[in-house]
Amino acid sequence: MAWIKVIDEDEADGELRELYEKYTDKISGGVDNILKIHSLNVPSLAAHYEFYKTVMRGSRDLSRIRREMIAVVVSALNHCVY
Repeated sequence: MAWIKVIDEDEADGELRELYEKYTDKISGGVDNILKIHSLNVPSLAAHYEFYKTVMRGSRDLSRIRREMIAVVVSALNHCVY
C-alpha cells in the first residue's frame, strides 16, 4: 500500500483549513482520508469533492443506497481495503 504525505486538520491553514471545516464528516468528526490525500494540492481537493458529490448524489436514477452498494462491490473487486 502506498503512503501519501498529508496535512492533518490540526496543521491546516488558509484555504485548506476552510475546506477541511466544510468537508468534516459529521459522524466521525474528522476529514476522510480519501480527501486528505489531496491536502498538498488544494484545488484537487475541491475538485475531488465536487466529483464525488456528482457521482454519489447527482442523478436521481440510482438511490444513494444503490450507489454505496456499487461502490462496495467495486472496491471488493479491486481488493481495496479502504
